[in-house]
Amino acid sequence: MALREIIILPDKQLRLVSKPIEKVTSEIRKLADDMFETMYDAPGIGLAAIQIAQPVRLITMDLAKPNPDGETKPEPRVFINPAIIASSDELSVYEEGCLSIPEYYEEVERPAKVRVRFTDLDGKVHEEDAEGLYATCIQHEIDHLNGVLFVDYLSKLKRDRVIKKFEKAAKRAE
Repeated sequence: MALREIIILPDKQLRLVSKPIEKVTSEIRKLADDMFETMYDAPGIGLAAIQIAQPVRLITMDLAKPNPDGETKPEPRVFINPAIIASSDELSVYEEGCLSIPEYYEEVERPAKVRVRFTDLDGKVHEEDAEGLYATCIQHEIDHLNGVLFVDYLSKLKRDRVIKKFEKAAKRAE
């Protein structure tokens, strides 16, 4: 496993549409391992491959919650070529953040429930219903695979403000 660099707004790669994965290979498994290491180190609960400059349709996620003893046992999940195949009319609002837009959080409204189809690391296709944090997170990460960021759901004023802030920070870092 290797820690990878997370690309940060305004990096143009974040707007790329990621390519489907044709076959689960040892390289894809290694990429998923690296993504988990990077995601846990950040720390975050979800990571799309494009966030480490790999434009393929791969997501890692871990929504583990502490048990009654206060301990959290990891629940790592991998989603290859994920797609939302149905969404509810009912909406929910969650405060979202993004490892590619560090230390910026905003409430985003999305469908409260979705049905997602994806392939796992064994090449098996699954369909699952997601709600709550799972629904929000999977939609957020699939958006990344399509070149969409959570700030795209904000008002133009808020979106322009945060993009300008990150553009200035990037210029200072050069």
